[in-house]
Amino acid sequence: CVILDVQAACRGAAVTQELLSEGFHRDLLVKVELGAVGEDAGRCAVAARTRLPAGIYVDPYELASLQQHNLTKAVLIPDVIDVEAPEYLATDLLVLLYMEPDPRCSHCFRAALPVHGRYHRPAEETEEVLVVLKSPEVLVCCCDNCLSAECWKPAEVEAPCSGKNVGPCQWYSVRHKPAYEESILQVPVGLRQHSSLVCVVTLLATVLCSSLILTAVCKYGYFS
Repeated sequence: CVILDVQAACRGAAVTQELLSEGFHRDLLVKVELGAVGEDAGRCAVAARTRLPAGIYVDPYELASLQQHNLTKAVLIPDVIDVEAPEYLATDLLVLLYMEPDPRCSHCFRAALPVHGRYHRPAEETEEVLVVLKSPEVLVCCCDNCLSAECWKPAEVEAPCSGKNVGPCQWYSVRHKPAYEESILQVPVGLRQHSSLVCVVTLLATVLCSSLILTAVCKYGYFS
């Protein structure tokens, strides 16, 4: 668990989130500041609960690899995700992202999560669509349950405190002030007037590649 000053955290939390890199493949960086460590401290874990809209998703296979190397800890709800689905056939995704202490600040926490933009329908005039990502909710789970009911409220989260425990524990939500209410992801999209050209080029490329494969099979293939 991470040691937090419960009384300081009662005064609220500051949250910032950034979308790093460009294009479809980004990194979501979340930072939480809870207050200075004091004498009346509980042993707690900190997490950020954020809802990703249909235009953004997390690759569960990539996440599993990161968790195996202890680079990221997160819980996806639902845990079965169609990574090939376009935006208009996808649904929202709830992510519980476990935070790690920031070595540069005794009362700060941070975590990063790779996210990916989904393909959208072609647009009429613009070459980009905007996907809005709301500020996350700050959650705390304490081993000794010493949180004040005046400052914290129970949160309905079915997930372990540490990201490794088998059974769920009681999470609590804390008031916070986001530096920015939302983040904007710009996703490139095609133009609808280019549909005919894209179809023709795709058809020609398919015919050419199929012909090359068939020629190679006939020339070098072994037929019994």
